[in-house]
Amino acid sequence: MDPATLGGIVVAIGALIVMALMEGANPMSLILPAPMILVFGGAIGAAIASTTLPDSIASLAMIPKAMLYKNLKPGKDVAQLVELAELARKDGLLALEAKAAEIKDPFLKTALQNVADGMDPDDLRTLLEDEAAAAEKGGRSAAKFYAALGGYAPTVGILGTVVSLTHVLENLDDPSSLGHSIAAAFVATLWGVLSANLIWLPIGGRIGKMTDLQSERLTVLTEGVLAIQEGVQPRALNDKLTAMLPVGDRPKAAAKGAAKGGAKAKGAPAEAAA
Repeated sequence: MDPATLGGIVVAIGALIVMALMEGANPMSLILPAPMILVFGGAIGAAIASTTLPDSIASLAMIPKAMLYKNLKPGKDVAQLVELAELARKDGLLALEAKAAEIKDPFLKTALQNVADGMDPDDLRTLLEDEAAAAEKGGRSAAKFYAALGGYAPTVGILGTVVSLTHVLENLDDPSSLGHSIAAAFVATLWGVLSANLIWLPIGGRIGKMTDLQSERLTVLTEGVLAIQEGVQPRALNDKLTAMLPVGDRPKAAAKGAAKGGAKAKGAPAEAAA
């Protein structure tokens, strides 16, 4: 589990509580059921109304997946693909069928089974790219849902404040309660802005990042499997797939080589000028 999003939300809310205490306010005065019900219920209802019910349910179900998501190290995928390439060159493509039974990843398992069955390379590429696109589409839809929540929440909060202030104006005959009533009215705006910026938008960003990482990983797997089917040498495959990884995710030796290559490239114009 990567604690970045959950930890970041806790830190942000903790900063709000500390600020309230330093100002001499009681943090519990911000916990008012009525404006919270309006803000959360109204924003979620508006977001659901902006899309389809199946997409809404899938987006809500994405929260635990996003929070518990653990990014697999791309270097391990490259090493596994190189190992499969060595097996295929040694024992033939049919040997991948037995190996596929040991693999838990459904995307890679399906790819290897189709290679072993002799599927045409173009058809296999189309199949794998379609599966990757479908997975990415679901993630993008969920990220968009939470971005919409982040947009609706502040507006719903302002709506709650207007409703509360209307009630305050109806009771001007009781000056002693005006201060408390006005303060309570602005709690709806607070929760609207707070939920948008400290909950919904971070969750949407998390899902978007998770989708990007999964998409990059499936691209590496697709190119690796197709190269194995083509009969690319394991060493050449390793170099090809490593070049597709961000420098920070590459094996140390490859990352150092890329850094040195970049440094030489930068220094080349200066040397030429000299």
